[in-house]
Amino acid sequence: MISLLHAALDRGITFFDTAEVYGPFTNEELLGEALAPFREQVVIATKFGFRLDPNTGKQAGLDSRPEHIKKVAEASLKRLKTDVIDLFYQHRVDPNVPIEDVAGAIRELIQQGKVKHFGLSEAGVQTIRRAHKVQPVTALQSEYSLWWREPEAELIPTLEELGIGFVPFSPLGKGFSLARSAKIRSLTKAISATSSLALLRRTGKRIRRWWIWSADLRNRKR
Repeated sequence: MISLLHAALDRGITFFDTAEVYGPFTNEELLGEALAPFREQVVIATKFGFRLDPNTGKQAGLDSRPEHIKKVAEASLKRLKTDVIDLFYQHRVDPNVPIEDVAGAIRELIQQGKVKHFGLSEAGVQTIRRAHKVQPVTALQSEYSLWWREPEAELIPTLEELGIGFVPFSPLGKGFSLARSAKIRSLTKAISATSSLALLRRTGKRIRRWWIWSADLRNRKR
């Protein structure tokens, strides 16, 4: 994986996005080892906001209390082998902690030189505005693809108004767009190979079942 990351660098990739929960912890450690010799050439983003079970490492709820944020920041800095986090995201909004308190904790980390920029993930418009008043938000990361275009309604206009960058995740619908195109090509090839009416009917039913399944998936996601 280190060789892969170095190959990415050679091809001009300079922005790397990770989080303490990726692993947990192991992805930050991997990036820290791979990018340490090139630290001045890259931008590293990581995230806080989950409570992890000390025994299993699995997510055990949300935790964006200021003291927890600062603890996560110190641990991430060590794993990433760096003295500053370029972009520190709140991984998910914690309904039990006022966003103003979260923004205030990040502001302190920025003043201490441990973090450069504040980011949010999957936050709503009002949350973004409230946070931005305390500590300017640099970037918002949210899902955005042909399958999920909700950000176009209110979110993106708000970001444009406030001058906040937008980082979409799952732009291929978590691989669904690729799966769909491969499925259609496969079915089209089967139709072209024969003029059998029975096969055409079976293929039509397969397409219909697939489309119903995909629509149900999108509805459940909403």
